[in-house]
Amino acid sequence: MMSGIRGGRVKMQRTLMLMILVGVNGLSHAAIQRPDYDDTPNPEFLNPSWMASIPDDQPLSEVTLPGTHNTMALYGGVYAECQTWSLASQLRAGVRYLDVRLRHINGKLKLHHGVSYQRGHFGHVLQGVADFLWEYPSETVLMRVKEECSETYDIYGAVVDYIHRYIHWDLLWHSRIVPTVGEARGRLIVLQDFPGPDLGVRYGSMDIADDWKVPTLLHVEDKWQSVYHHLEAAPAGNLAQIYLTYSSGTGVFAYPRAVALRVNAQLFDYLSAKTDQKQRLGIICMDFPAAPTIQMIIDFQLREVQRPVFYAAHHKPSFNYRISSRRNKMLQHFP
Repeated sequence: MMSGIRGGRVKMQRTLMLMILVGVNGLSHAAIQRPDYDDTPNPEFLNPSWMASIPDDQPLSEVTLPGTHNTMALYGGVYAECQTWSLASQLRAGVRYLDVRLRHINGKLKLHHGVSYQRGHFGHVLQGVADFLWEYPSETVLMRVKEECSETYDIYGAVVDYIHRYIHWDLLWHSRIVPTVGEARGRLIVLQDFPGPDLGVRYGSMDIADDWKVPTLLHVEDKWQSVYHHLEAAPAGNLAQIYLTYSSGTGVFAYPRAVALRVNAQLFDYLSAKTDQKQRLGIICMDFPAAPTIQMIIDFQLREVQRPVFYAAHHKPSFNYRISSRRNKMLQHFP
């Protein structure tokens, strides 16, 4: 009896040690730029105006879009960091879904991932999106807005205040109804993940797979199965409903970068094996995406008549968070 208990303890200790070793593997690392995963400072190439190739009458819910999970989480160590590209680089690389988390403190909306402050506020994101849309009016940006690391459950007023202060009210799509691509061009669509009157489309109205809890890297396959089954369901799902699949995950023994290294590779293989390039997969939201993966996601609905124009990443213009002359022109554009 005692030997059985002792053997069980030894087995448990070995399992725990394996979990720890697997989970912390790669805490110190060099930057990697693969076709499926990129944690370098800049994308391999840029694709800022790819939505120009999509017909105006196509519902946005039928478009396959690349996105980033915890878009502004660039700081705080391996357990907090989910991206290495700036907001400007993400948008210019082709990302069209942003996941923005805000900590509400005394009316201010600071960028956070959990307790980790991300060195900015909501106005920085709004200015960045507005500047991008002014330069590329063929595009649209969908932005989930969620309260993080605070529990006021009352950020609506602060969000509205920031919108009025940093961009123009008419830049937003003001309806719960999912627009067509033509209606969405040049606009920011708020995916509202907080209480209050409508600012845009409700986040909860989408069909979402976000199984983000990955306790250890031994559970990565479970995470991938969640991603796989949701992507498989999207083409035959309700075409009037936006499908949103998160490939990201984290846990005590599986930090975001380690999960992305593995899941992104499976996602890349999955997309590469698809032959129907006009298939609707919805929004695919990733940690540390790579430009080739983003391009494959984009290619699922691009028509053969017109191909997107590529830009070398090192030729991208400077992009600072500021109240720019471009923003002033945009304000004139929306009287």
